[in-house]
Amino acid sequence: MFRKILVANRGEIAVRVMRTCREMGIRTVAVYSDADRGALHVRTADEAVRLGPAPSRESYLRIDKILEAAKATGAEAIHPGYGFLSERAEFVRECQKAGIVFIGPPAEAMDAMGEKTQARRRMIEAGVPVVPGMAEPENDIGKARAFAENVGFPVMIKAAAGGGGKGMRRVDSLQEFEAAFGGAQREAANAFGDDRVYIEKFLEKPRHVEIQIFADSHGNAVHLFERECSVQRRHQKVIEETPSPIVDEQMRREMGEVAVRAAKAVNYLGAGTCEFLVDAHRNFYFLEMNTRLQVEHPVTELRTGLDLVKWQLEVAAGGKLPLAQDEIPSSGHAIEARINAEDPNKNFMPSPGKITYMRLPGGPGTRIDGGVYPGYTVPMTYDSMIAKLIVWAPTRDEAIDRLKRALSDYVVKGITTNIGYLRQIIEHPEFRSGDYDTTFLARRAEELKSEPSEQMAKVALMASAIHQFQLDQARSRKLQDRAQGAQASHSRWAEMGRMRALGRGGVR
Repeated sequence: MFRKILVANRGEIAVRVMRTCREMGIRTVAVYSDADRGALHVRTADEAVRLGPAPSRESYLRIDKILEAAKATGAEAIHPGYGFLSERAEFVRECQKAGIVFIGPPAEAMDAMGEKTQARRRMIEAGVPVVPGMAEPENDIGKARAFAENVGFPVMIKAAAGGGGKGMRRVDSLQEFEAAFGGAQREAANAFGDDRVYIEKFLEKPRHVEIQIFADSHGNAVHLFERECSVQRRHQKVIEETPSPIVDEQMRREMGEVAVRAAKAVNYLGAGTCEFLVDAHRNFYFLEMNTRLQVEHPVTELRTGLDLVKWQLEVAAGGKLPLAQDEIPSSGHAIEARINAEDPNKNFMPSPGKITYMRLPGGPGTRIDGGVYPGYTVPMTYDSMIAKLIVWAPTRDEAIDRLKRALSDYVVKGITTNIGYLRQIIEHPEFRSGDYDTTFLARRAEELKSEPSEQMAKVALMASAIHQFQLDQARSRKLQDRAQGAQASHSRWAEMGRMRALGRGGVR
């Protein structure tokens, strides 16, 4: 096993990886930009190395600086987390040249599956149904527009080099196409350092279901069941759960077999996720494969009781998968809610700033993967997610009730968060029923708005009045003390003391 690992990421995922490393007796190295000098992942690591200025292109996307940091600190391996360089085959190859282990799939598997259009071609060759779309990335807007018109609107524009909803746009008409195409390219370049995009037909009423897979270097590959990720806003997942309300045992087995077959076809290694779109008739179509650990991996960990980061490290060190397919446990229901520093009442505008107070929920079956602390200043530069709240319970209804309680206990002051919005989602009848799709949040946007509460307004008014009264009282006491002090300075005792000091004798 490795003695020291560099984590080439920031925020909650860097902290998450370091926790497992610490449990395994592995020392860790953090890297940081100027904006993250005081970040939690820097405090958590055994060592930390500055990369550069805040923009990711000058820090977290700099392969040369990350490798320099690994060499300088003697790190034997690099864990990429998710985002940034986690799906860059070029980074994997540079790690190999430097003699440093990349904790993830080989570059060849990443080339085959990480680049989305190549993955689609491989799935078509394997007989797996895919959503109609381009076979190659296209940066010529004229050709891309012609393809979209031919396949028919609505379409999806997607980044070719990465997932996670970055560089993704839904386009409903030709008039929207040019702006969406440019926006997707800019976002893809910023997130992955690669602005190539491609186009897929948008399915109506789709559900987003993904399969977690794992493979080792001894020819073994398994799946760790599915995750339901259809609660999305602007293609960013907001709430994930497992098991999926729509997946039965037969469908789970079929999707799992397809995912494992895909992994074996490219000699995959480590953790990966096959994403599928499921239509209203429960037909599933291959969407893409993410060649890394997913943000939502904790729900799988709570359902199975397994530590996926520990599996990653063991497989990267040459070990075998610890369990066969029929040995992987599954119990209960897990849900994850992403806590973001954003204001839902201002069109989800980012809300950077200093966290002045934070109270975290606890109790049975409640887990928080966070990257912030009281006194920390959330920077404007990066993703707005500051933590993930994950709950587990024996049934879905109990898990929803537990998440509702935990969100009510979660308090963050100094910045605005989406906690109230998350409560609105899980209390909505459509989510409660389990009969929802990826259009849920957009369709129910008005219903999910936080309505100003008359009762809460009264409470706030009373609290404000009490606070002002306390300030006035404190000011009054201060003035009174000063007045008494001034009076005391003319007291007989003080006068007597002065007379004695001047040698004027007796007391009158």
